[in-house]
Amino acid sequence: MPRSSSRPRPADHTNLYDEITGRIIAELEAGRLPWVQPWGSTGVAAPLAMPKNAATGRHYTGINVLILWGAVVARGFSGQSWLTFRQALSLGGNVRKGERGTTVVYADRFVPDDEKRRARETGEDAQAIPFLKRFTVFSTDQCEGLPEGLVTAPPPIPEGLILPEVEALIRASGADLRIGGDKAFYAPGADFIQVPRPEAYFQPIDWHRTALHELGHWSGHATRLGRDFSGGFGSKKYAFEELIAELNAAFCCASLGIVPSVRHADYIGSWLEVLREDNRAIVRVASAASKAADYLLAFRPGAQSSPAIRDEPEREAA
Repeated sequence: MPRSSSRPRPADHTNLYDEITGRIIAELEAGRLPWVQPWGSTGVAAPLAMPKNAATGRHYTGINVLILWGAVVARGFSGQSWLTFRQALSLGGNVRKGERGTTVVYADRFVPDDEKRRARETGEDAQAIPFLKRFTVFSTDQCEGLPEGLVTAPPPIPEGLILPEVEALIRASGADLRIGGDKAFYAPGADFIQVPRPEAYFQPIDWHRTALHELGHWSGHATRLGRDFSGGFGSKKYAFEELIAELNAAFCCASLGIVPSVRHADYIGSWLEVLREDNRAIVRVASAASKAADYLLAFRPGAQSSPAIRDEPEREAA
């Protein structure tokens, strides 16, 4: 008899168990206990509490507690409340564009038709099969437009950690820069920047270089300076763009009087490969980085000129 499409598939069942177990093993191998959370390790004082669904008020249980605790710490969320995409909409809000959800699971049991038939024929109890189903939830930090009582907000960044001139530049640029989590990146498709809080850095002054590095990527969007973002991670084009963003950050920091520390050597390997293969690459990189820095620094209050958008994209290394 053909299986109903609503029944869980054994392969999915096995893979999901493997995936969850792999996460816990990775945490333990890194010397962290997923059930003893280092609250505030990323500079955000998330309350010590059981995670709950913000729409229903129900607390998550079992493995979902460990999954969601881990997400709060890893991504710097300020609360323990979660919603599905549809629940956010039903509450009059929405998940912000570009946000990445967290996969949680629903555990249950079902009895196959063949097992029901066998139980009827033998008079024995039917044996239920356990299964897991996955679904995606979002921290209320990742939502906007929610009712006031459901909104969570990270604590304010201590005064003085972000220099006023950099804060003013970011505000004037109009860039969608989100502070939190444990990774710094620019998402070209959704056109937003994510950087950890200044407290997450060993030297908070380094936050500025990171923010300006990601703003360098932001400047290359098709609606701005129009650079080529088609290179995948590890490719020469990717390394070329990374070097542009890094030199841009150096130029901006020098112009703003910021003296960050030097990057770790392991970050430089991909740049060396590009420069060794093409003795003209650094000239093109420096030119593109200067254009990016000029574009960003023109947003400073009192700057003499407004940023101009290039008509043609910057040519990059092959």
